[in-house]
Amino acid sequence: MGKVAFLFAGQGSQYPGMTKDLFENIPEVHDFYGVAEAIRPGTLTQMFSGTEEELKKTENTQPCLFLADIAGALALIKNGIKPDAVAGFSLGEIVALAASGALKKQEAFKLVCKRGKFMQKSSGEVDGKMIAVMRMDRDELKTLCKEVGVYPVNYNCPGQIVVSGEKEKMETLKERLTEQKVRFVELAVGGAFHTPYMDGAAKSLKKELKEGKIYNLNKAQIPLYANKTAEPYSGDEEEMICTISDQVKSSVKWEETLTNMARDGVDTFIECGPGKALSGFVKRTVEGAKIYNVYNMESLQKVIEELGKDA
Repeated sequence: MGKVAFLFAGQGSQYPGMTKDLFENIPEVHDFYGVAEAIRPGTLTQMFSGTEEELKKTENTQPCLFLADIAGALALIKNGIKPDAVAGFSLGEIVALAASGALKKQEAFKLVCKRGKFMQKSSGEVDGKMIAVMRMDRDELKTLCKEVGVYPVNYNCPGQIVVSGEKEKMETLKERLTEQKVRFVELAVGGAFHTPYMDGAAKSLKKELKEGKIYNLNKAQIPLYANKTAEPYSGDEEEMICTISDQVKSSVKWEETLTNMARDGVDTFIECGPGKALSGFVKRTVEGAKIYNVYNMESLQKVIEELGKDA
């Protein structure tokens, strides 16, 4: 077996009740959830019994999904399965910071709570939405987006690019895509993320990291691939701060990230957190990759049975 990478899901994967059985059965998950609940009271109620609408609100989604993502990593590590590299999709990158040792878990949770609030504020300044566009030529889509005034932002995998922008302009884009018989899917997110509309959130994050006095950024102990560059983070603190904060207004180079991980020897990808979106992206990007998910006890047991003997 080659190298193992943990991948952490982003917004849109959340659902009420996610990871409840991991919380109930894995002491390390239970204990850290308790730490997080003390930092942000009400988080566990939102996760386990909140409505879909409540969870869709960015300032709620991000801390809840952070916990759901890191639960998978904690459960795997407890059972002897450790990552050789990590990457997270959008907010999942904050989880990856914790999983790589670049930030302590509780610091990363505090940061994601702030990140959610900053992005919620920026989202409130423009009525935005996001759609995933399927099987359209990349250059043609870029040209169309420029004509309409929206942004291609997440390069998920071959044949899938997410577009983000103001609601009215996005409606125009949808009409143009429909005319061209191009398939698209609306995403369950609450704003025009990874666009210049998030500049305010990016500036607030940068200030928080520089002046918050609770974040101790360290060089990652294993390769931590950045959405913004698709390459591992450097160990330079100033550069790390810029990478983390600029990410909210920059494109997510996910396809390139997966390709680079495979280039660097990763052949086994474990998606930690709810949903299977990232697993689908791996399947369509890295030929022959071994792909697993951990989001409950049953899925955890499957990974332990198949990989535990090689750990």
